[in-house]
Amino acid sequence: MNPKPILSVRDLTVTYPDNNGGLDALDNISFEMHPREFVCFLGPSGSGKTTFLRVLAGILPPTSGRVSFMYQHRQNIGMVFQQANLMPWRTVMENIMLPLELRGAGKIKMENMAREMISLVGLKGFEGSLPRDLSGGMAQRVAIARALIHDPDLLLLDEPFASLDALTRERMWMELSRIWQAKQKTVIMVTHSINESLFLADRVLVLTKRPGKIKLDLKVDLPRPRTDDMRYTSHFGKLAKKLRAAIE
Repeated sequence: MNPKPILSVRDLTVTYPDNNGGLDALDNISFEMHPREFVCFLGPSGSGKTTFLRVLAGILPPTSGRVSFMYQHRQNIGMVFQQANLMPWRTVMENIMLPLELRGAGKIKMENMAREMISLVGLKGFEGSLPRDLSGGMAQRVAIARALIHDPDLLLLDEPFASLDALTRERMWMELSRIWQAKQKTVIMVTHSINESLFLADRVLVLTKRPGKIKLDLKVDLPRPRTDDMRYTSHFGKLAKKLRAAIE
């Protein structure tokens, strides 16, 4: 028996006002998510993926439809953007502690939790480093740790690896999969990459071109923990073919 959904979206529509009657970004999006699920939204540029995350984060109000959370406060949402957006004058530890500082947490508690996050994302030894001294992948690890430190119920990822080179990006898939396995958070991630979505997610929802509608809701029945070898199996290839057909 499935637990109660942590997130329920019903008939979500977003239209941006303009001089031509409005630009439709999303059209009647409906789906549910359960606790500890990892869902990827996959689609072409302009399909409304980032718009959808902005609605979930409370940054953008929907034009119509309903978004219902199991919990009441949107402070229980963590978000990681395409760029790490670290404060350049703050160290790795200080950047990670920022959400707790804003909540008025005590110094000892903040430092202990930050050290736990630093260990989780594999940045031991870099606690005192500034963002200018970090690689792109390391900076995104800091951003992920910062999003997780306040123990969010829902983690939103907006193409967090898009700016990384191909090899670093694939390494980060492994790292994110490992972190998810350790923390078991409910995650929604948007991406353009078929391989990325299949490697990370329990389900992949394919959006059409603008206005974005859900064209396919694909269950990814690959065992966890995921390994790099899975990407070269015939089953992985069959799933990728289904997603590619839905996008095209």
